[in-house]
Amino acid sequence: MTSLLDALPDRAPRGRRRRRAPWVLALVVAAAVGLGGPVWLDARAAARYPVTADEVAAGHVALAELPVKGRAPRTGYEREEFGQRWADTDRDGCDTRNDVLARDLVDITTKPGTQDCVVLAGTLHDVYTGTTIAFERGERSSEVQVDHVVALADAWQKGAQQWTPEQREAFANDPANLQAVQGRANQQKGAGDAATWLPPEKGYRCVYALRQVHVKHGYGLWVTRAERDALAREIDRCAVVG
Repeated sequence: MTSLLDALPDRAPRGRRRRRAPWVLALVVAAAVGLGGPVWLDARAAARYPVTADEVAAGHVALAELPVKGRAPRTGYEREEFGQRWADTDRDGCDTRNDVLARDLVDITTKPGTQDCVVLAGTLHDVYTGTTIAFERGERSSEVQVDHVVALADAWQKGAQQWTPEQREAFANDPANLQAVQGRANQQKGAGDAATWLPPEKGYRCVYALRQVHVKHGYGLWVTRAERDALAREIDRCAVVG
């Protein structure tokens, strides 16, 4: 089975919809680490956000390797420290925000004459809230926002202020760290880490925690003790669909 994490980093080619995991009837077992064997969980939620046993195991390993430190001061943080907002870092002719909308929305409509870059409308099945949102560019654009899974300000306080400007711009535009979500949920999250905010959609929290660990590990960021404990708790609750 293709897991949700497999599809996250890459933008779907223009004119094609991103493959989504099928609904399945399955025996759901908890990840072996910390739960003492198989238990019955919500099969429907797990089928919507499937992860593999290897991903859960890798998440535990990566989390164990993250340095645990206190949060550094936010002094000097500005959004501009992470480069141009929604730059075209992959040089495909489309800015990052439109790349993510094209990846995460379905039934999209693009603006003529933009080489299918500018997303005018589409439907978001929001992983943070479990709701469905009709996106329309214009006055209602803010109803769908692109979230940095690891917030930029959080990254700044946990290692990113030591990076070069080029590294920070790459981080801010990395599709593995970006997700189109409900605007209100994104505003509620703010710059929070896993110790202060988790998606209201409980079925997605495993994937969310694994993504945060994957990004922080890949970029050499650290976590606070409370954050590490929150991430470990959610990964321990991951359900593997087999």
